[in-house]
Amino acid sequence: NRRVEEGEGNATRVDREIAVTEAALAKAADDIETTETALSDARDGAVAARSAAAAAETRLATAEEARAAAQDRAALGRSALSEAEGQAKALSAEVQGLERLLARGADKAGSLVDAITVEPGFEAALGAALDDGLSIGEATSTEQSGWQRLDAYATPAALPDGVRLLAEVVSAPAVLARRLSQTGVVEDGQGAAVQPVLSPGQRIVTLDGALWRWDGLHLKAGDKPSAAALRLQQRNRLAALQRALTEAEVARAAAASEHAKAAETLEITANEEQEARAARRRTDQAVAEAARAESTAEAALDLARSRHASQTDILAARKGEEASVADVLAEAKAQQAGLEDPSAARAAVETQRGSVDLARTGMLSARASADEVRRKGAGRKKRAAEVERERAQWDKRGKTAGARIDDLRRRLDDAEARRASLSSVPAEVAERRGTVAAEIERADARCQAARGALTEAEATEARAEATEREAERSASAMREARARAEAILAGHVERVEAAAEAIMAAREVTPDALAKTLTEAEVTLPEMRTAEADVARLTRQRDALGAVNLRADEDAEEVRAEHEALAAEKADLEAAIAKLRRGIAGLNSEGRTRLLEAFETVNKRFAELFRHLFGGGEARLIMVDSEDPLDAGLEILCQPPGKKLSTLSLLSGGEQTLTALSLIFAVFLSKPSPICVLDEVDAPLDDSNVTRFCDLLDEMRRLTETRFLIITHHAITMSRMDRLFGVTMVERGVSQLVSVDLSAAARMVES
Repeated sequence: NRRVEEGEGNATRVDREIAVTEAALAKAADDIETTETALSDARDGAVAARSAAAAAETRLATAEEARAAAQDRAALGRSALSEAEGQAKALSAEVQGLERLLARGADKAGSLVDAITVEPGFEAALGAALDDGLSIGEATSTEQSGWQRLDAYATPAALPDGVRLLAEVVSAPAVLARRLSQTGVVEDGQGAAVQPVLSPGQRIVTLDGALWRWDGLHLKAGDKPSAAALRLQQRNRLAALQRALTEAEVARAAAASEHAKAAETLEITANEEQEARAARRRTDQAVAEAARAESTAEAALDLARSRHASQTDILAARKGEEASVADVLAEAKAQQAGLEDPSAARAAVETQRGSVDLARTGMLSARASADEVRRKGAGRKKRAAEVERERAQWDKRGKTAGARIDDLRRRLDDAEARRASLSSVPAEVAERRGTVAAEIERADARCQAARGALTEAEATEARAEATEREAERSASAMREARARAEAILAGHVERVEAAAEAIMAAREVTPDALAKTLTEAEVTLPEMRTAEADVARLTRQRDALGAVNLRADEDAEEVRAEHEALAAEKADLEAAIAKLRRGIAGLNSEGRTRLLEAFETVNKRFAELFRHLFGGGEARLIMVDSEDPLDAGLEILCQPPGKKLSTLSLLSGGEQTLTALSLIFAVFLSKPSPICVLDEVDAPLDDSNVTRFCDLLDEMRRLTETRFLIITHHAITMSRMDRLFGVTMVERGVSQLVSVDLSAAARMVES
């Protein structure tokens, strides 16, 4: 019956599992179809994303090329602008210096030098021809000193052949017409030959300032031009510089315009590059997402196919189990149908169960008896073993006790022998005790007598010592009293002698005579304290008056003169302080102007270099903590691409390095130095940033004449250098300096 019930339950369970497996198999088939569709869509999306990424990459490459070209144009424009600005500033400074110099020399009123214009190169010749006459003005009347206005010669003497008229290259007032019409210019070496044929009033000069006159006077050209010639040269130089400055300003304006256009183009191309980079990042992200979606769809399809195959195998197993369960159920039912009635078998079983119970009871009783006998036998064996062990212990203790008894008997015999030998000792001890007791009594009596005598002697000694101490105290007090009395007496004697000397010095009388005079005049003397106080007060008043200064007027005059000198020095110092303060104010003003100009230049270049190094972003310098540029601090604000605007301390190590390099090179571009040493500046940079750093070095080398010495261990940086220097150890303990010219090596490889 149990097998039949189990077979029917298994059949029901197998049917239920088959239905569940068939449903799961259908769902797996649906999942395969769905995932195949998703995989196809994901593959299409991946193809589209790769196509968009390729287009974005092409756009980025184009934008990078455009940005690089614009950056090159901007760098060239910046270089041209910097050169034009430097040239314009140099010309402007020279023009201002010449203007100030000419303005200082224009203090001679009425001089003709500022009214004359001469062609460049003839200044020294004109200065030699007119000499001091250039510093003299035109006379307004015949009585006044100066150049008089005269008509030209009716028939002027002609200059010798080959002599150029100085008036042809000089534009001067009419009062100099006669002088210039008789002055010529010759080349070096011709003056001596022409001088003998000069007519009266004629003179010839050379371009370097040598002079030959008709009357035989010859003056060599001086080492230095005259003041008038120098001033004419300065004026011509100023005119040339002004023309050059105008041209430089035009060139600077053109360069500034070109640079502004290039900067605008660079900014546009940089923005386009950033947009292209952002588009490429988006397409890269889309490609990655499409790849992830494709991988996910493929994994889902594989999982769905695996589940479908698994469900197919499970369904086949369930079908086989169903057939097996049906066979087992049929066999159980057949066996159940072939069985007889179990009632007789149950009665026989009950009868046999009673016999078995009786037999089991007897078996249990016999087993209990056997266990009891076995337990008693084990107890007896254990007790016998314990008795044997105790017997051995008692035998051992008996042997030990016998040895102890023999030892005690031997010691008893020894004690008896000693007791017999010492039996006469007590009588001897008793006899000696009586003798010693009598001697002790006699010694005690003598000790008592000596103790009484000692007590009486100590009392007598104490009384004597007390008497001695009292006598010493009395003697000491008497000595002190005597010393005080002697001191008082000596003081009184000295006071009397001093008073007698004072009376003698003041009154020229003895104390006795003064006392007699006061007694006869019946004068009452004040008390001693009052008299002493009055004397002290009057003495202080007299001392306060001081001695009479006979040079008081002379001292007053000296003090007055010293006071006037100090007052004059004070006025000079105040004037000097005011002048110094004005000078400091002027210097501060000039310093603020130059500092602001330099700050603007460095800030602008810093922003450009920062964008160049980071491929975008923003950076600037700001003044903090004070409105005065001379007292203000400097704060660096920078914003790399994709980050917020922050201070330099919040950036990473590589970003801080690139920002610092941007600032250093911005200062270099404003005022280049001949040498720049960079020590391990590329250590915190990765390979891409090292490449940017090397590109910046190339541009700095192209824009400036600075030589860069770089200490580095980076392979990329070393590969971009012109020459390498290093130390190698060919042999142990022997170092050797090695240099490699990479540019020469590159040329060698190319050839």
